[in-house]
Amino acid sequence: MKKFAAEFIRTFSLVFAGAGAIVIDETTGGAVTHVGVALTFGLIVLAMIYTIGDISGAHLNPAVSLGFFAARRFPLREVIPYIASQCGGALAASGVLRFLFPQNEMLGTTFPAGSAIQSFVLELILTATLMFVILGVSTGASEKGITAGIAVGSVIGLEAMFAGPMCGASMNPARSLAPALISGHLQHVWIYLVAPAIGACVGVLGCRCVRESGCCSSRLGDTNLRVKRVSSS
Repeated sequence: MKKFAAEFIRTFSLVFAGAGAIVIDETTGGAVTHVGVALTFGLIVLAMIYTIGDISGAHLNPAVSLGFFAARRFPLREVIPYIASQCGGALAASGVLRFLFPQNEMLGTTFPAGSAIQSFVLELILTATLMFVILGVSTGASEKGITAGIAVGSVIGLEAMFAGPMCGASMNPARSLAPALISGHLQHVWIYLVAPAIGACVGVLGCRCVRESGCCSSRLGDTNLRVKRVSSS
């Protein structure tokens, strides 16, 4: 139960801070800025990885949980409870944002600025890149673990910074589903459910292409970004 509670808290924090930054930026007429929103997403992920990343792994994201399962590092029996916990945390955060900012129409909902196919492809590639990075820093030499939070937080902030204005740079079905449900803007939510799921599997394929043959087949359940381990050499 501690793992599921950790995923709930993490995803709540991600949506409350990230979507909250978007809502506050709109409410204040741009005080947070786009760069500030991107940094908020990256920093909250970094903080959550270092705070409770050793309890349930660095997921916060149904696409990442699916990616770990596709990589054979995560048992099927835990995929649904993880996703349920993540979606529950995201919905709770969006509910709090609705309570705090009842006048805001979108609540940080992600939507395409251009065509649907453009945003679909962007979200797929962004999530594939994110999953590739996560798989890279969650395996291998122990000294990589101490910087795992920096690596994952940085790639999220980077992708949100350059792609956010076009597609929202969600990379996370729970992060997009919750504001869409609470605000009632569901017309584009399919993009942010399907594309990240496919993208995470593409990221797993990329990892298999460049790493040793057993990297995504023999470490079932080894999903933690080992932020508390240090090299003994």
